Amino acid sequence: MRTLIKNIGEIFGILPENVLKKEGEEMSRVGSLKDAWMTLRDGKIEAFGPAGEAEGTCSGTFDSVMDAGGGFVLPSFCDSHTHIVYAGCRDGEFRDKIDGLSYEEIAARGGGILNSADLLHETSEDELYRQSAMRAEEVMKAGTGSIEIKSGYGLTTEDELKMLRVIRRLKENFPMEIRSTFLGAHAVGRAYAGRQSEYVDMVCREMIPAVAAEGLADFVDVFCDRGFFSPEETGKILDAAARYGIQPKIHANELAVSGGVQVGAAHNALSVDHLEQTTDAEIQVLKDNRHTMPTMLPGASFFSNLPYGRAKEFIRAGLALALASDFNPGSSPSGDMRFVMALGCIKMRLTPEEAFNACTINTAYAMGVSRLSGSITAGKRADLIITKPLPSFAYIPYCHHTPYISKIIVRSREA
Repeated sequence: MRTLIKNIGEIFGILPENVLKKEGEEMSRVGSLKDAWMTLRDGKIEAFGPAGEAEGTCSGTFDSVMDAGGGFVLPSFCDSHTHIVYAGCRDGEFRDKIDGLSYEEIAARGGGILNSADLLHETSEDELYRQSAMRAEEVMKAGTGSIEIKSGYGLTTEDELKMLRVIRRLKENFPMEIRSTFLGAHAVGRAYAGRQSEYVDMVCREMIPAVAAEGLADFVDVFCDRGFFSPEETGKILDAAARYGIQPKIHANELAVSGGVQVGAAHNALSVDHLEQTTDAEIQVLKDNRHTMPTMLPGASFFSNLPYGRAKEFIRAGLALALASDFNPGSSPSGDMRFVMALGCIKMRLTPEEAFNACTINTAYAMGVSRLSGSITAGKRADLIITKPLPSFAYIPYCHHTPYISKIIVRSREA
């Protein structure tokens, strides 16, 4: 299958093959090409170039031709932190938030994650898949081409496996690049109330071996924060997962300076996520371990009235930075990466270029797919956003809810 895209006003997000993430000052640069064409072959970007060279380069026959109509062509967004497999919703807690209850207070009353676990337990796997597939379709049509999805609303071995099997079905049925994360240590299940150490032992001795036996998880995650799991408990779980070759990603420093960044870096985590609460010590730890991608979730800050991460300071320190949606029913019920990019600019004072790189190549790195997606690079997946004609690159986060998208392309096909 070969496709020509013609009449492209400008391509943004061009990167050489060997660039897998951007750090520091490089985050302010976005490779572009005006008045261009692009060819796609068998689900991948084949070639691209200036319109003046089209006749000599775009040789051969095409199965289809798309006219960009002078719009931009961008790589699809990559979302490295989501919880889109869940049952029902938590709209009742929305009123609690309006009344001033914090995330921690709702959790302490037995709500939050535990409410989602109760609902999920009562929901069949087929119904859970149906609800989750609707969300996957929603984010794909908003421009996400690669996505990471976590478990963590099961909190029993049976229900965690149910969630991960649903994620496997999504992988099989959706053209997006999907990665799965086991998050059994999202909270302590109700059956283990007051026996947290026993729950941690169960995660290590029962859940992780069961997940590994079915090959259901690409990553393991732990909610390492005040009121949830300590750095010591987190390290124990990550050590158990390492025995099965499962790479870590960490929820860290959402509610407090928790030590989660330090334990994540010590275990060579691919990413440490949230980071609403950090000090210079966390920046230094991440400077010492450039493998680990700091990932901030401005949608959670927006919806839960949390501080926004120190994005600009991380970049000024020479670090890379990713932004992801945290799409979940309790603290960030949206997976629209256009809004995430806009929050990066409006609330975190990132330039449009910095926010774009944080939502594409860097968040692709944060889910282990930056060799496959996250940029306009020959040989990468043909996951593309084609916009209507726009006045500037900055218009993308400036008018984030304007319907500026003309076409969504996933693996060379229109979604």
